[in-house]
Amino acid sequence: MQEGIEIFGRTILAFAALLLIARILGKQTISNMTFHDFATGITMGAVAANLAFNEKIQAWYFILSLAVFTLTSYIMSVVALKFPNTRKWVSGGPTVIIEKGKILEDNMRKLHYTLDSLNQSLREKDVFNIEEVDYAILETNGKLSVKKKDKYLALIKKDLNLVHSGTTSFPIEVIMDGKMMKENLLENNLSEQWLMNQIDQKGKKLSDIFYGVKTTNGNLVFDYYKDNLQHPIDKE
Repeated sequence: MQEGIEIFGRTILAFAALLLIARILGKQTISNMTFHDFATGITMGAVAANLAFNEKIQAWYFILSLAVFTLTSYIMSVVALKFPNTRKWVSGGPTVIIEKGKILEDNMRKLHYTLDSLNQSLREKDVFNIEEVDYAILETNGKLSVKKKDKYLALIKKDLNLVHSGTTSFPIEVIMDGKMMKENLLENNLSEQWLMNQIDQKGKKLSDIFYGVKTTNGNLVFDYYKDNLQHPIDKE
């Protein structure tokens, strides 16, 4: 029983330590898994796992190890920020895979990057024909950035000389799971009475609405609990 309580406490401690470390190192460590971030994440995960379950070693040893790794990772990030020349050693650098429509086989060999991986990454960018690609660069986090040839680029409003009317903003959630998001309304200068009037105009009640959001173009969109779908799709 005592061992179980100790493991429970150490597990909570390990979880809290990893959350604190993630906050210290910042969002970039989570979003951009570079060489440096990968090594840091794997090592800290292993140390945290041992902190949770390895009773043979005192917990504070693992805490010390995590603190040292956090400090080391933070210092390396600061060094890379202040001295750009060190970044390729700390985080690696991007590699050109396709240049002017031509695949650079030597670069792919250096990275052990196969054609299957290239084609998969291109499909994830909605590119199914390699002839559409002008440049493709493998970033330090392993993701492929693609620039299409001019004739395959999608049209945008600027190309058609269309003038954008109105303003856009972040979407504002006003109702969630049948409950009014009063804090969101207050922060965006929206009144509860205004929202209730909008609901009344739809012939609905607050309890009928599962989700409500004011979209980026200012429209108010509701999703109801009862969607009146005759044959809803149910996929497991």
